[in-house]
Amino acid sequence: MDFEMKPEDVIYSMERYGIDFSLVSNGDAVEFDHVGQKIPDAYQIPQNECFRRTLSFALRYPERIGVMPWMKLHDEKPDAEFVRLLEQHRDLVYGIKFHPYHSRVAPDDPSVEPVYEIARRYRLPVVSHTGGCEEARSIHLYNAAVRHPDIDFVMVHMDLGTDNSEAIELLGRADNLYGDTTWVPVKSTLKAIEKWGSGKILFGSDSPIDGPDTYLHNKTGDRSLYQEYFNEFRAVVSPQDYDNIMYRNAIRLFRLQDRLSFAE
Repeated sequence: MDFEMKPEDVIYSMERYGIDFSLVSNGDAVEFDHVGQKIPDAYQIPQNECFRRTLSFALRYPERIGVMPWMKLHDEKPDAEFVRLLEQHRDLVYGIKFHPYHSRVAPDDPSVEPVYEIARRYRLPVVSHTGGCEEARSIHLYNAAVRHPDIDFVMVHMDLGTDNSEAIELLGRADNLYGDTTWVPVKSTLKAIEKWGSGKILFGSDSPIDGPDTYLHNKTGDRSLYQEYFNEFRAVVSPQDYDNIMYRNAIRLFRLQDRLSFAE
């Protein structure tokens, strides 16, 4: 992988751009590279080791960082050690992360059922990348949401690299399915609000994927689309809709009420 996303960059970006609390996962858990080739076993990092690394970060900043363990859907299942880590640090874990593009396993594949059992048992939302390959299409996350109505699901990117129309349409077909704004143009988020209301979208960013100033500019120096969310977006939606998307929906979905002093 050619991304360098250091914990200190996460904290720097939060302090500089006014982010009170972040949910993080560990990209070291990827199983397939950007072109769909399996990463050799010698370079794979076990799922539980990635989980421990993310927990270590959160333990340094428990009031600012929450954990979503990244599941290696292709090669591993959650084992007794994973459950032990989860139970030992339950106060730091807020959800479970899928990346079907880097696992090449669809969320509606039967092999994922053991993960859903854990999500159900510990009341953890499932947050999944969508877009880029067949396994990562939003329809597969929708299918999983329909099959598991007692678990909340979040479509990260709402089908990255598309016009987001399919994902937006799916939002209204399952009460437990949500979208997020990660690399989603403001115009798509406005369409989702118009169609389904502001209760179905959460702010997300992938920061610091473009460096510590991802919220300001991309790797080529062009203005980040997140500046639109921080500025222009506020001017074209109601204060309630803005607050819903930027923080209130996340507080509700991830049960952050006791963690954040400003939570309502």
